[in-house]
Amino acid sequence: MSVNSPLELRVGVDVGCHSHNVAIGLSTGQILDEFDIPHNPEGFRLFFARIVKQENRHKCPVAVAMEGFNGYARPLDTLVRGRNYRLFNVNNLKLARFKEIFPAPAKTDHIDARKCLELFQLRDHLPLAKAALLEVAATPLENDILKRLTRRRRRLVNEKARVLNNMQGDLQAVCPGLLEITADAGNLWFLRFLTSSDSLTKLARLQRSTLLKITGIGVKYAASIQSWQKRSHFSHEAELVGEMIQEDAYRILDLHDKIQALETKLEDIASRSVIAQKMETIPGFGAISKAELAGEIGTIERFQDEGSLALYLGMATLDNSSGKQKGTKTPKHVNTRAKAAMMIAVDRHRKFVPESQRYYEKKRAEGKKHNQAVRALGRHLCRVIFKMLKQEKDYAVRK
Repeated sequence: MSVNSPLELRVGVDVGCHSHNVAIGLSTGQILDEFDIPHNPEGFRLFFARIVKQENRHKCPVAVAMEGFNGYARPLDTLVRGRNYRLFNVNNLKLARFKEIFPAPAKTDHIDARKCLELFQLRDHLPLAKAALLEVAATPLENDILKRLTRRRRRLVNEKARVLNNMQGDLQAVCPGLLEITADAGNLWFLRFLTSSDSLTKLARLQRSTLLKITGIGVKYAASIQSWQKRSHFSHEAELVGEMIQEDAYRILDLHDKIQALETKLEDIASRSVIAQKMETIPGFGAISKAELAGEIGTIERFQDEGSLALYLGMATLDNSSGKQKGTKTPKHVNTRAKAAMMIAVDRHRKFVPESQRYYEKKRAEGKKHNQAVRALGRHLCRVIFKMLKQEKDYAVRK
């Protein structure tokens, strides 16, 4: 530390599932306090009381570094930011590399907490330390909400797909031919048909008038069902497994309603997000993609340049060349949720913008696979998105 550098109180937190290890020191390198706290309100009060004690004694600003920002660290990370302390996120992969280069005497949690303080000491002088300790930029509340809601929606969508696959497998085994009346077992009318009776086998005896009373079933679908009824067949497991099939159908309908409700809420909140609104001006970026990207990006101030944004969104690769061997490798620090949203949005985008479609086709002609060509186009879009968000401009199609 330079002689003229201001004094700073630094806190390193080794985050665990049920408890955390804390080390407090000064920017001079002096260790002031070490202790453990449970992950509960009493532990959080102890955490801040010990910090305030040192803060009052040394009269200097506070910076906190912790692993697992927005993960196991919640809600401690939120409480730290609420006190206007500087908050740094410890990159676990780069911390591991740092500990290999600068090994500790032994592996203990307190040593891991001290390593966070060492990173503070070296981040201004060592690129590896700086890369392992990144300051958490303040994000707009609406983007924090979008992150929570889109992640919740994604979990529900994945659960719906899993339950639907199980239900289709059971239907195929118990009632061969029933799935032939629909192109998609997730169709609402088909799910309502499956749950319209208290027994799966009774579906083969429902009258046409009863079928027409089921929401979504008209004359066309009623005719398809009646055609199946004439040749319906159930295995010996129909009574046991049929109940499971109907439970799955009820669950899928419930998940559908919850997903729809979340999407309505997302649309409302996205209308207040600057990032989401800028993303919406890009052709092909739909309501869900823009909400997911706004939530995962949070703020463009997190990124030093468009290259770091592209890495985060999974649209760039790292150089992996050695000697005469040239190659690339997939980075490990990719936000997989943001990457999935970006891949869907970019693939739709190329269909709306002729210039983007021509670039995609050029990459395909070079021998790139579909996903590789989409990522190559996405890499260019990252440059555009970074500039849009930095300058708060809308997307404009080149004439």
